[in-house]
Amino acid sequence: MLVTGAGGFIGSHLAGRLAREGARVRAFLRYTSRGDTGALGFEEGVEVETIAGDLRDPEAVARATAGVERIFHLGALIAVPYSYLAPREVVETNVLGTLNVLSAARGEGTERVVCLSTSEVYGSSDHAPIAESQPPRAQSPYAASKVGADMLALSFQRSYGVPVALARPFNVYGPRQSARAIVPAIIGQALSGGPIRLGSLHPVRDMTYVGDTVEGLLAIGAWDGAPGRVVQLGTGEGVKVSRLVELVGEILGRELEVEHDPRRVRPESSEVDWLVCDPTVAMRELGWRAEVSLREGLEKTADWIEANPGWLAAGGYAV
Repeated sequence: MLVTGAGGFIGSHLAGRLAREGARVRAFLRYTSRGDTGALGFEEGVEVETIAGDLRDPEAVARATAGVERIFHLGALIAVPYSYLAPREVVETNVLGTLNVLSAARGEGTERVVCLSTSEVYGSSDHAPIAESQPPRAQSPYAASKVGADMLALSFQRSYGVPVALARPFNVYGPRQSARAIVPAIIGQALSGGPIRLGSLHPVRDMTYVGDTVEGLLAIGAWDGAPGRVVQLGTGEGVKVSRLVELVGEILGRELEVEHDPRRVRPESSEVDWLVCDPTVAMRELGWRAEVSLREGLEKTADWIEANPGWLAAGGYAV
């Protein structure tokens, strides 16, 4: 098994889960001079082969894919705000990187490729909830890069018979997530004791716990009918950002003060106001459903962040 992006939030959980089940796991990590394995370092006691490189380098990707039967392609640049600042880097990593993975899989005759998409491709949908048939409406360079990557993946299945499936999760959260995301941003600031500095409070999101998302990825990877399909992974329930703040306050036992931070506000025409999943396909075809409630998931995440204070800078967050 190959997991690209294995040093990241979801990728580290997936790689660890596969290794604990006895799979031979190869982790493709972005090279750093420090030899940093990112969040994968929290997977202690599991055996994972690591290969460092860059998704934009076809030779590095070819080395990583050599001899593997299944690929979970999670590697990407994922921050929406960063995509406004560095759209070329985001597009090259997400689109060209995916092309390199697909081309290598084609050359190797890989049995299955599961590419991780994102609910951001839908933008502010006109339909509620959002089904897989909803056309993409990218509202940020990041979302556009993922639309491009998704279309490439499906085209390789249609053009070359590469057995590719798209997993499209909705707003994954949990332990090891960086402070660029809304849940650790709220919890990290709350634990530091200061006010919670946020952007827009009105957007509605379908918050899905990382453990449930990993279960969905594994189910897609094992499903015979997966090639050529798009499968959404979400709870089917939406929650406002303002309500997330209230829930975190309830879990920590105190009322949280919110201050507006313009740095975390997307451009007006780029803000995605509403993202809620229709998980019918995953439930019907895979027997999958999100099992962890929002309150339980927030409690697990808060406990982990409190136990690992070095993961998030005290009171800080990333844009």
